[in-house]
Amino acid sequence: MAADTTGLDEPDLTLRLLWRERLGRPVGSRGPKQSSSIDEVLDAAIRLADDEGIEALSMRRVADRLGLKPMSVYTYVPGRAELIDLMVDHVAGEAPLPRPRGSLRDRLALIARLQWDEYLRHPWLLEIDTSRPPLGPHISDHWEWCLRTLDGFGLDDVDLDRVLTMLLGFVAGPARSHLDAERLQRSSAETDDDWWARNAPLLDRIMDPERYPVSGRVGQAAGAVVSAPNDAFEFGLARLIDGIEAYVRSGLRESA
Repeated sequence: MAADTTGLDEPDLTLRLLWRERLGRPVGSRGPKQSSSIDEVLDAAIRLADDEGIEALSMRRVADRLGLKPMSVYTYVPGRAELIDLMVDHVAGEAPLPRPRGSLRDRLALIARLQWDEYLRHPWLLEIDTSRPPLGPHISDHWEWCLRTLDGFGLDDVDLDRVLTMLLGFVAGPARSHLDAERLQRSSAETDDDWWARNAPLLDRIMDPERYPVSGRVGQAAGAVVSAPNDAFEFGLARLIDGIEAYVRSGLRESA
């Protein structure tokens, strides 16, 4: 059976919605007269996702928050997938983008920490498929700012893209672990220390030191260190930047 190619010669409706301030609101929507705005729908959807997670997001739930009939939300946004694209672009424009300053290391850290803060404000972003990110105005402005922030330090255009993709991809890992730990703390009456203390006698029996000598040694050493919630992020970021700086230096030496 041939694939349905209906509409493939037309610009993507989501792109039109993302760039509505420049292109104007798409016309032709059916349904009752709109009593809210797309921005109000987005605000309600983002608050819902922040409060309950992206899995709780539905057109009906958004309508409930706005006091609208469920079907009326479709007069603003065609569906849930398009709504999520609009949400992702919207939150990308929340934080002001500072003027880049300092060394390459300073700038890499700045980009990573801005992304870290965005994940902590909106944990549901970590559940979104980013294989084809929404090319809205805020996403586009943010990407341009990131590239300009790293431009002029010896990376060619391909490496600029690769380094930035790697940097932002790294942030997602420790951010997810940090947020998972926070969720566990909120949902459990037992702290991590209490859990380990309660299970220590059993663990001593099953974790044979002859079978797990390195695990035991490392576990004791790590457990004795008091870590801040973002220590894993900061440690990993520092080591990643070390590698990027070494790569840039080697490239400059080769071109000299």
